[in-house]
Amino acid sequence: MVLMSTEITPFRIEIPQQQLDDLRNRLDNARWPAPLPGDGWDIGVPTTWLRELVDYWRSGYDWRAAEAQLNTYPQFTTEIDGQRIHFLHVRSPEPGALPLLMTHGWPGSVVEFLDVIGPLTDPRAHGGDPADAFHLVIPSLPGFGFSGPVADSGWTTARIGAAWAELMRRLGYERFGTQGGDIGAAVGPEVGRAAPKHVVGIHTNGGPDPIPTQQLSEDELASLTDLERDRIRRIEAFMREEFGYIAIQSTRPQTLAYGLVDSPIGQLAWIMDKFREWTYPRNVDPDKIIDRDRLLTNVMLYWLNGTAGSAAYVGYAQRATWGVTKSNSGVPTASLVFAHDVVIRRYCETQNTITRWTDVDRGGHFAALEEPVLLTDDIREFFRDLR
Repeated sequence: MVLMSTEITPFRIEIPQQQLDDLRNRLDNARWPAPLPGDGWDIGVPTTWLRELVDYWRSGYDWRAAEAQLNTYPQFTTEIDGQRIHFLHVRSPEPGALPLLMTHGWPGSVVEFLDVIGPLTDPRAHGGDPADAFHLVIPSLPGFGFSGPVADSGWTTARIGAAWAELMRRLGYERFGTQGGDIGAAVGPEVGRAAPKHVVGIHTNGGPDPIPTQQLSEDELASLTDLERDRIRRIEAFMREEFGYIAIQSTRPQTLAYGLVDSPIGQLAWIMDKFREWTYPRNVDPDKIIDRDRLLTNVMLYWLNGTAGSAAYVGYAQRATWGVTKSNSGVPTASLVFAHDVVIRRYCETQNTITRWTDVDRGGHFAALEEPVLLTDDIREFFRDLR
C-alpha cells in the first residue's frame, strides 16, 4: 500500500534561464498569420494589437522582476488526493485574523490576487481596520501553473472543494472563509458542502452556481427585473457567440494543447481573447484596463509550466455537472456582481444560502485585477459579522 504524504514543502519559483532564452527565440522567430479583413476583435485577437504586445513581451517585460515579486510571498506545495498542489500562504500580523481561502479561475492564476494580498492581510498598513485582517491561503487549481499538470481525471469542482477543505485542515485552520470568481466561485460553495462546520462564509464575485442556460418561458422572463432580463440576454449572446472555447476545451483539450504549449504567441492570444471579452468595458483593449506586466505574468504561469491542456481539461471538464442540482450547505454566501457578470439571485438561491447580494455598475470578470479596492471592501464587510 502506498501512503499519501501530507508533508507541506516550502517552494520558490526559480525558472531556469534556458526557458527564458527559449521563449525569446520563439518570439523572435514566430510565424505570424496574415490579418483577416478588418483585423478587429469580432473575429479574434487583432494581429496589429497582438504584435505590439508581443514586442513589449520581448523587449519591455521583465520576468525576473515578476518572479521576485511572487517570491516575496511564502509559497508551498503539498500532495492532496494524488495531486501536487501549489499555494501561497500569507499570514497576517494581526493575531485574531480570520483564515480566508481564495480560488482563482480560468484563464487566471494566483497572480490575480497580488493587489489584494496586502490590504486583506494587513489592513492596518493600508488604511483599514486591523479587526478585518485575514490569513490568506491562495492555491493554484489542479492542472494550473505550479499545480500542473494533472495526474488523473475527475477534477470536478466538488473534488477540488474537498481537496481545499483538506488543505485548510492540514494547515490547522478550524474556522475559515472562502472567496473566488469564475471556477473559484463554483469551488467556494463546494468547500462549504465538504466542510460545513468549518466554513463560516462563502464570498464570490460573479456569483455562485447556477446560471440559467436553458430558454426561459415568457412568464418567467416577464417576472424578471430589467437588470435580470439584460443578464439573460447576455447569457444568450454568450452561448451563441463565445461558447466555442468551452466546446473545444471540454471536448478536445489535448488537441488544443499542442498549439498552445508549443507557441507562446498562441498561448498569449488564447488568453487575451478572454481578457478582452470579459474585462469592463468590453470595447476597451484589456491592457488599458489591466497593467500589461500583470497580464503577461499571468500568461507566463501557463507558458512556463506548459499547462494549457491540463488547465483546459480541469476548467471545463466541469461541463458534465452543469444543470445538476446540488445540496445547500447552509453556509452564509455573498455575491458581488460586477457590470460584466450575468448571475441572477433567484437562481443562485436554489442551492446557496445568499445573505449578501451587491450589484455594481462597473467592473468585469477579473475582480481582483480590475477592482481590487471594491472587492477588498466587500470581503471585509461580509465577513465582519461572521468572525
